[in-house]
Amino acid sequence: MIDSNEIKITVIDREGAKHSLTGPTDMNLNVMELCKASDLPIEGTCGGMALCASCHVYIKSDHELNSPSHDEEDMLDQAFFVENNSRLCCQIQLAKNIDGLEIELAKT
Repeated sequence: MIDSNEIKITVIDREGAKHSLTGPTDMNLNVMELCKASDLPIEGTCGGMALCASCHVYIKSDHELNSPSHDEEDMLDQAFFVENNSRLCCQIQLAKNIDGLEIELAKT
């Protein structure tokens, strides 16, 4: 049973395998940190500052997310394999509104 302060997200790795992750909404964590804590192959080189694009993902579900900041847009402009649904997962906070989110790790 999931705690009321937890959400579930699904991450599709670069080989196509799906991983169901559960994360807390009360610790100010982001999706990149949850992926790293779950030993998924995501770098997050800049530590979540939207300065490197090494946590580039594709949003697969229809969740309403906050619009990307200018910093995030600038990094995505410099990233490879960018699609219309590309985001930096370090900029997506674990919150109730993303419960059930499905993302796919971008190609490197």
